[in-house]
Amino acid sequence: MAGYFEVVDVPDGGYRIRMLDGAGNLMAVSVTFPTKRAAVAGIAQAREIAGTGLIRDRSAGGQAAPAGPLSRASRRAAGGAGRGTSLSGGSLAAGKRARAHH
Repeated sequence: MAGYFEVVDVPDGGYRIRMLDGAGNLMAVSVTFPTKRAAVAGIAQAREIAGTGLIRDRSAGGQAAPAGPLSRASRRAAGGAGRGTSLSGGSLAAGKRARAHH
């Protein structure tokens, strides 16, 4: 099963997007959106970025990023699905940064 997005309430007001994999494991959490309509637009933006976005490795000891989006074969070899899972552009923050804020 493919992953999915959830729109959730934020205690201080607004909405966040959570991206989960097919098993229900949290993959990313978004910034706070003021309205549900803005959150849904954020999902659309995340889908676009995931399909076409470049990868920028900003980790310590990171290697140069590929020149373009990964091919399907490269994504599968790296453990990804048929679609890219790179998320950036201010809509979703993945990994440690997302968990650090919760």
